[in-house]
Amino acid sequence: MKISIKQTNTPTIIKFEFPEFITNHESFEFKNIDEAQNSPIAQKLFYLPFVKTVYISSNFIAIERFSIVEWIDVQDEVAQQIEQLVADGTPIILESATPKKVPVTIYGETTPNPAVLKFVSNKLFTKVALECKNIDDTQASPIAKELFHFPYVKEIFIDENYISITKFESYSWDEITSELRTFIKQFIENGGTVIKESLIEKPKKEKQTITHFDALDITSQQIVNILEEYVKPAVQADGGNILFDSYNPDSKQVRVVLQGSCNGCPSSTFTLKNGIENMLKSMLNDNEIVVEAIN
Repeated sequence: MKISIKQTNTPTIIKFEFPEFITNHESFEFKNIDEAQNSPIAQKLFYLPFVKTVYISSNFIAIERFSIVEWIDVQDEVAQQIEQLVADGTPIILESATPKKVPVTIYGETTPNPAVLKFVSNKLFTKVALECKNIDDTQASPIAKELFHFPYVKEIFIDENYISITKFESYSWDEITSELRTFIKQFIENGGTVIKESLIEKPKKEKQTITHFDALDITSQQIVNILEEYVKPAVQADGGNILFDSYNPDSKQVRVVLQGSCNGCPSSTFTLKNGIENMLKSMLNDNEIVVEAIN
């Protein structure tokens, strides 16, 4: 069995791809040899002094290294060792470790942002939104961490029952949608965790808005209520989110934060100026109001 070496978006992590599926699309993460009791091959890999974390998913084993080595110096030897372990019959995942499948439906839904596709489920994922700009932001989302191992995944936004994925421009949705939908479906069906809500830290601006709502001026409170009641449901339907940042009573400027499909969307400027801005002008009876996205 010949293994291919694949780079990832994270320099410390490299993937060793198999020519066939090795886990029936289940995903596993092992931080040390004790956690890897259900994976004899992962336990063997932890004998290498530079191995920090072992990820096993679908058709690959990904390894995160400590900084004592560079992958270019050891990757070929590691690939050969994995090939030899498999040839010797070392189990990758013990059958008892396979989680029970939970039926789930996943479908892709376009958004106003051509770089973002929304993968919708019939199962609730979370009541607290999570935005991941890179793999370092995925502490609270095992599925997001796995998704960042795909070379075409740029950003991830998870809310309620959907996952919005932003791709790199060099890839086409026609080429990658099916693979992403299948991965997400099988990850969830096999017991994978989408969100650990207890580990989600709310964005600073969102916490300030919620915590200090009573301390805001009347106009700011009205803006927050309008955004929450009228704007947020619409942008969430398109795979995004909007957060109130601030209101300047002198310049009449409202600053907001856009997340998910709204962030970087070519039509977001039109939405802000002709949608949200006009709505605030009308509902607050103030034609001088200006809305600006700060990201």
